[in-house]
Amino acid sequence: MKTIVIYTSQTGFTKRYAEWISEVSGAECLEFKQAKKIKLSDYDAIIFGGWFMAGGIKNLAWFKNQIPELSATGKKIIVYGVGGSPAESPDIPGAIRRNFTDEEWNSLKAFYCPGGFNYEKMSGFSKFMMKMFTTMLANKKDASEAEKNMVQMISHSYDISDKKYIEPILAELK
Repeated sequence: MKTIVIYTSQTGFTKRYAEWISEVSGAECLEFKQAKKIKLSDYDAIIFGGWFMAGGIKNLAWFKNQIPELSATGKKIIVYGVGGSPAESPDIPGAIRRNFTDEEWNSLKAFYCPGGFNYEKMSGFSKFMMKMFTTMLANKKDASEAEKNMVQMISHSYDISDKKYIEPILAELK
């Protein structure tokens, strides 16, 4: 099966997952900017990976525009989103699902891969937004225990990525 992994990554976590998937599956691996120039219909399986920002998966809109043609021709379509929350977070399934219409959802398989935060590689805007969010959450009256834990977690860089999270994606390719 001819497979391609297309990814967009700000701090390296999504790229790491793309490279792991490519390495194990033998798929071609391309950064999003380069992928716009290729013909996706030449592939049997197309995997798109992006990072979560404010509940949305970065650059997913471009890929979603490709879904009708790809699904009409029977292509295998997989999307993975990478975020800073642990995989066990109860909010993950809803966060992934909200990125797709019912029709899109029925045409693809979607997965979540935990990444982390790398403040050293974040853009100035992203750092600013995270600082604002962290401050707002830290100053919240009656903050839940989960919110307090989140403040502790996102106040610094961390890496919770793990190769085991590509296993369901690889299983879907078989």
